[in-house]
Amino acid sequence: MTTSLKIDFVSDVACPWCAIGLASLKQAIARLGADVDVDLHFSPFELNPEMPPEGMLLSDYLSRKYGLSPEQLAQNQANITARAESVGFPMRMDLRTHAYNTFDAHRLLHWASTIGNDKQQALKEALFKAYFTEGKQTSDPEVLVAAAAAAGLDPARTREILASGEYADQVRALEAHYQGLGIRSVPSIIFNNRHLISGGQPADVFEQAIRQIIAQG
Repeated sequence: MTTSLKIDFVSDVACPWCAIGLASLKQAIARLGADVDVDLHFSPFELNPEMPPEGMLLSDYLSRKYGLSPEQLAQNQANITARAESVGFPMRMDLRTHAYNTFDAHRLLHWASTIGNDKQQALKEALFKAYFTEGKQTSDPEVLVAAAAAAGLDPARTREILASGEYADQVRALEAHYQGLGIRSVPSIIFNNRHLISGGQPADVFEQAIRQIIAQG
């Protein structure tokens, strides 16, 4: 018997642990096979809502926000790279030199969700690849258009949305909703609107949690 499972993946496209968490979650879902029919949605969260479009040096940003020394930053990046490699996500931290604003990316992700969950997931993964594998600027309209095209979305419509304020109110409303639920860090993965798992957990953790949720009915 197949069980339906709704998953809300609250995340930011500039969050390395979100990319790792999604890769781990996909591994867990694959292990469950036909036992689970997954309805996966991506919901917005901005780590740096006040970040200007041109961004700032990642080393400066992390030093200010977390108080990391250059040595700590290097170790942190090495740990993240190794963890990403373990789940099959190629992360080039050496190319990730800046932190950027991601609001327009979230507007496009919301638009993609109105077309289909598959398009939204494809765009999310294209954005992760652009930032973490290719070191591209997530606030650059051309980067966003290319990611949308890679996800099978219409480039002309993408440009139209980016040149307007479309979906801004919906994104802000969703961000406020999840903040109201107490979410302060990402990834935050919500199963069936009730069960929360935080962080880029290993696939085993996600698999065990999903099996427990299914067993509870």
